[in-house]
Amino acid sequence: MAFKLAVFASLAAVPLLGESFYTELLAKTLVLVTFICGLLPVLGNLISNTIIFVIGLSVSLWVAVAALTFLILIHKLEYFLNARIIGTQIRARAWELLIAMLLMEAASGIGGLIAAPIYYAYLKRELE
Repeated sequence: MAFKLAVFASLAAVPLLGESFYTELLAKTLVLVTFICGLLPVLGNLISNTIIFVIGLSVSLWVAVAALTFLILIHKLEYFLNARIIGTQIRARAWELLIAMLLMEAASGIGGLIAAPIYYAYLKRELE
């Protein structure tokens, strides 16, 4: 009950505080939610991308599509960067790790994608 009252009071104060305050508050909230969702391995990206896409839809379809395209490109670049960073730690090349991730994702889904670097490092160490 107290939470509902606080939400109602904050929404009722929007005309008093001005639209720029409300927009700034929403922007900061979006950054915080995106950061917290980013801490989740795969599901976090899906959640934050969905939220940003829906907010882009509130502007226009083209803004939403542009935001989604940008986010997809950034996350694909993140795969290459992560493969390079993790690859140096386990003494594997980035392409080896990417192939292992693709194969494990095809075999076991998202769980395989997350576990692929661990299994690849273990297998490589055992075969040396």
